[in-house]
Amino acid sequence: MNVPRALRRIAATTDVHSSFDNALPMLTHLHAIQPETLIVDCGDYFEGSGYYSLGHGRIETAILQGLYDVIAPGNHGWIHHFEPPVRDITVCANTVDAATGQPLFRRLHTARIDGQRVGITAVIGTQAFRSIPIDQRAGHRAIEPSQALRKVMLAHHHEVDSWVVLSHSGFVEDLELAAACPFLDVISAGHCHSDQYCPVQVGETLVLKGRELGVGYALAEPSPAGWTARTTRFTDVTSKAGLPPQLASTHNRIEGLRDRLALPIGAVTKQYRGRVLDRRLLLGDLATRLHTALGAEAVILNETALRSTRLDDVLTFGDLLAIEPFNNQLVHARVPDALSDNSGALLAHLTKSAGPLVTEPAPMPLHLPTVLTTNYLAESYLDGRTHQAGLRLRQALHRILTEGTHR
Repeated sequence: MNVPRALRRIAATTDVHSSFDNALPMLTHLHAIQPETLIVDCGDYFEGSGYYSLGHGRIETAILQGLYDVIAPGNHGWIHHFEPPVRDITVCANTVDAATGQPLFRRLHTARIDGQRVGITAVIGTQAFRSIPIDQRAGHRAIEPSQALRKVMLAHHHEVDSWVVLSHSGFVEDLELAAACPFLDVISAGHCHSDQYCPVQVGETLVLKGRELGVGYALAEPSPAGWTARTTRFTDVTSKAGLPPQLASTHNRIEGLRDRLALPIGAVTKQYRGRVLDRRLLLGDLATRLHTALGAEAVILNETALRSTRLDDVLTFGDLLAIEPFNNQLVHARVPDALSDNSGALLAHLTKSAGPLVTEPAPMPLHLPTVLTTNYLAESYLDGRTHQAGLRLRQALHRILTEGTHR
């Protein structure tokens, strides 16, 4: 029998990215505050570490099902939001079926919090939506967030006293969203991985973001004078006493995978040892090697294909999966005809869609019918692959990180 909850506040995590090396503080704290707190997430709970690569999303699904009330979809793990346990708690105001215009998810969740009727909805930014692998979002469309939110507000304004949005768009975009939708009380931000956490007030709207990777969360609560908000970290714990019973087996699974991920796979070369990984440096080394070894006319890699982590003396299996969690294949790809004679326009197009790029050679040839790149860029923003390079991005990075590229 479910015990009624007297909710007083909302706690929002964001961009957890399967970061479960030290999951106990997050799991025990959210469980402890659950009786009085609506637990929500702003997207990208899935993908980003070896726990996802080896666990195939089952750990994330169990935690979301066991602790969370409402979640926003992110560009990572998009497909999991269509699986029943996760879909049941997913809300999103601005994604629709491209053919019918029908919402892909429930548009609104309502809860009574400290006596107020609070409407909780979510949006995914158009840039974040476009970064979903094209095969996963086939038949789906994202509406401009402020337009979608106004429609939801007009449809449900008589049912709601306050509005809270879980946004997977980026902090700067959310400041603009607050200005465009002044009826919102709180926007809990995600997607951007910036160091902006403290609440920013735009008119009457508070915009804030919790710390990513399972380190902390954003807290918002209504008061007679309006909403208040702050961010905080999860307090470190070592005891399993506060672990929710329904997640005991899931935590055991995390510990079992942690042992596998700790397996050493080589000594880290001096260039990358004892520091936080410089993604651009590593991709630059890789692009130079690929350009020479595979004879490609040009190499284009997106910086967001990798994630930064601190490397010590020994590279572990977990380190490698954390650095390249998306299992990209290196491929030769066709450049769209409209861009094949203008490499500057090609790079501008890719940068706008996929973020900062690393390229080789410099300067790029003006005429580029094909490039060597990742399957993600090839299929999402180019004209598809011509053939595979016979090498996964992760394999190539392993060689560089453990063999070195400079003598």
